[in-house]
Amino acid sequence: MSEDTITIGWRAPSNIALIKYWGKRENQLPENGSLSITLDKSATQTYLSYHKKRSGEQSISLRYFFHGVRQPQFEKKTGELLNSLLSEMPFLKDYELVFNSENNFPHSTGIASSASSMSALALCLVSMEENVTQHRFNQADFYQRASKIARLGSGSASRSLYGGLVTWGSIASIAESSDEYATPFPLQTESRLNQVMDIILIVSSKEKNISSSKGHTLMNVHPYRDGRKKQANDNLFEITKAIRNNDYRSVASIAENEALSLHALLMTSGPQGLLLKPDTLYIIEEIKKFRDIFGLDLFYTIDAGPNVHLIYYEDQREQVLSFVQNTLSRYCEEGRWIDDKIGSGPTQITSESD
Repeated sequence: MSEDTITIGWRAPSNIALIKYWGKRENQLPENGSLSITLDKSATQTYLSYHKKRSGEQSISLRYFFHGVRQPQFEKKTGELLNSLLSEMPFLKDYELVFNSENNFPHSTGIASSASSMSALALCLVSMEENVTQHRFNQADFYQRASKIARLGSGSASRSLYGGLVTWGSIASIAESSDEYATPFPLQTESRLNQVMDIILIVSSKEKNISSSKGHTLMNVHPYRDGRKKQANDNLFEITKAIRNNDYRSVASIAENEALSLHALLMTSGPQGLLLKPDTLYIIEEIKKFRDIFGLDLFYTIDAGPNVHLIYYEDQREQVLSFVQNTLSRYCEEGRWIDDKIGSGPTQITSESD
């Protein structure tokens, strides 16, 4: 890169949806509202380096490196996103752009790597916009703009711009909610959800055989499309009511219904939609048995992949860690699991502090 190169870095977390976004309209707009928990440790770190072009070339020029290896597939997707933004960010064509990105969790296995990567990328772009145009956004507008851009790359990425619980989609019961960007969902100070923990049980780190993007596309012709939209919106209304009433058993029941519904839709979309593994089902059965024996309000959820998120609360930690180590780890690939919790959202980083 040139001596006049500027580098911007952001660390953005993944998120796990309790109410799943599944099915989309044009321009990456959701068919239904969703609700997610922003994670703390599972994240993508992205640096954007840029300098003025020496030539008058009027097209997007970028390179994308993932864990130090150039990725043509990521370059193509990022290029499509940047081209779609030229009407509002025309300066992008005037610079040589280099993205360097890393995940600290498996990519394309159903742990929302596209959410963390696209939200980190969007934050870099809005920071670049501020630097190039010398226009400073206030904090609320900065993150809302980044949420809109992240959505264009990956719908669920819109939610990773905020910490805690986050909704996305126009929801009648949630003020200022929108299909265009995500909205933080405020929790009462005494809510146990402020102390949510998440153990991600890695059943398989192999890339899944159908992408989430393809799965969303299949919903366009799914015979249960309309029913799913109603189910999701009904579940969203019920879970937000349960959260406000501190009814954690209902939160658990609704979240598990959503996880199983997502995979039922995947399996009925086509033969490639079977993403669950035998060990996924063993883990689910063990969690249900453990919960019933000890009368706990923990629960599981699953994104579009085989790996299971065990959602529990901080005061259950000692008991749950013993359960994971002694029972659930035997169903994990090489005994691997990720210890995570509810997080506070993205952070800006520098090359010295990464």
